[in-house]
Amino acid sequence: MPTITKRGDTYRIRVSEGYDASGKQITRSMTYKPAPGMTQRQIDKAVQTQAILFEEKVKSGHFINSNIKLADFAEQWFEEYAEKQLKPKTVAQYKALYPRINDGIGHLRLDRIQPHHIIALYDELAKEGIRADTKYKSKLDFKELLKSRQLTKVKLAELAGVSVCTLDSVTKGNNISHNSAVKIAEALKMPLSKLFEPISKGALSGRTVKHHHILLSSILHTAVQWQIITANPCERVKPPKVQHKEPTTLDDEQSIDLLALLDKEDIKYRTIIKLLVLLGLRRAEVLGLKWCDIDFENNLLTIDRTIQYLSGKGTFESDTKTSSSQRTMKVPQSVITILSEYKTHQAMEILKLGDYRKNTGFIFTKADGTPIHPDTLTAWFSKFVERNNLPKVTLHSLRHTNATLLIANGTPLTTVSKRLGHASPATTAKIYAHAIRTADEIAAQEIENILTAKKKKQA
Repeated sequence: MPTITKRGDTYRIRVSEGYDASGKQITRSMTYKPAPGMTQRQIDKAVQTQAILFEEKVKSGHFINSNIKLADFAEQWFEEYAEKQLKPKTVAQYKALYPRINDGIGHLRLDRIQPHHIIALYDELAKEGIRADTKYKSKLDFKELLKSRQLTKVKLAELAGVSVCTLDSVTKGNNISHNSAVKIAEALKMPLSKLFEPISKGALSGRTVKHHHILLSSILHTAVQWQIITANPCERVKPPKVQHKEPTTLDDEQSIDLLALLDKEDIKYRTIIKLLVLLGLRRAEVLGLKWCDIDFENNLLTIDRTIQYLSGKGTFESDTKTSSSQRTMKVPQSVITILSEYKTHQAMEILKLGDYRKNTGFIFTKADGTPIHPDTLTAWFSKFVERNNLPKVTLHSLRHTNATLLIANGTPLTTVSKRLGHASPATTAKIYAHAIRTADEIAAQEIENILTAKKKKQA
C-alpha cells in the first residue's frame, strides 16, 4: 500500500518493493506537484491516482529511481525507447554521438545534472583535439598498389567490407575514417602505419556539438516523461550556435552543361541525375522510387519511401525523412519522357535476365532487381564530375541547385518548400536566404526597369 506524505505544495509517494538480501526494506519514491488552480478535492483524487499508477509501475519493474546515473539510463533509453521509436539510421547516428556525452557527464546521477554541467560539456566538445574520429590518408600511390596486386576497387571493396566510394576517396588522396583504414589494411595484409598516416585531430563543428545537444535533450526529456526527473536541464541551456554556410550550387548555364553531358552516359545514371536536377529530390528519395509512384497520364510523381544503408544491416527500404517529405508533385513532360524511355530500356533488360531478376518494383536497381547502394550512386557521380571537369559539386548540390533556380525565377517560396518536402517555408527560407536576397535584388531592379521604360514611352 503506497504511503503519501504532504511536503509543502508537493506530495511524496512511497512504495515498498520488498526486501534486499540483508533483510532491509527497499522503497521507491516519487514527488507529485498538483497543477495550479486545483481544488483540494481534485488534489486528493489526483494524488490517489498517482499513487496507484506509481505502485503498478514499481510492481511491474518499470520504475527507475532518479538516482540512476546517466550512463545506465542512456543504455536503457536506447533499448526501450530509441530502438522502438526512432528510425534505424537515427539510432546509429545517436550511438556514434553518445560516447562523448558519456565521457563527459555519464557518471552523474540524472537528478543531479545541472545546466552548468551541460555547458561545460559543450565547451569541452568544442575544444581543438576532441575529435575521436581521426581521419587517415594514404601514404602510397593507391592506384599503383591495386595494379600491382591485380585488384580492382570493386574487388577490394568486397574483401574489406567498405564501399567503392571509400576507395575512390583513397585513390584521390582524400581522408577516410579510422575504421575504414583498418579494414583496407587488413584486406591488403599490410600494417596500417605503412599504408596510411593519421591526420591531426580537429575541433567538432558547431553543428556536430548541436547534434550532441539534441541527443542529450531527447534522453533527458524521456526521463521527464517517465517521471524519473521533474525537469529537463537542457531546456535551460542555449544550444550551441551553428555557423550557416551557403549551399553549393550550379548556376543556370552550368546546369544546362551538366544535363547535356549526361546524354553521353549510361541511361540508368543519366535518368537518376536528371531527376535530381529537375525535381530537387534527395538521394535516398530518388533511389526509393517505384514504378507505382509515377502517374504517366497526369504527370505526377509521389515520394513515399527512401533507400538507406547501415553497416551490419545493409541496404533497406525506409519511410520518408518526415511526414512533410511524403508528397506528390507535378513534373514537367520532359521527366515523363525520360522515365518512359528508361522503362522501355528496363523492360528489355528484364527479358534478357529472366528469372535471375527479382520483381521488386523499384525503378533504379542492380541487375538482380534489388535497390542500388546509395554510395554506389555517389561514387559514380563523383567520377562523372571529375571526368568532365565540372565544378566540385555533390549529389545534394543538385537539390540545392533546383531550389535556387526556382527561387531566382520567381517561384513562390511556399511552392518551393512543398516541392522539396520541407516541414515549412521557414525551413526553406533559412537554407536559401542568400538566393532569396538575390531574387529580391533582381525584383527591385526589375520594377525600376519597368517603370523607367514606361516613363520613357510616355515622353
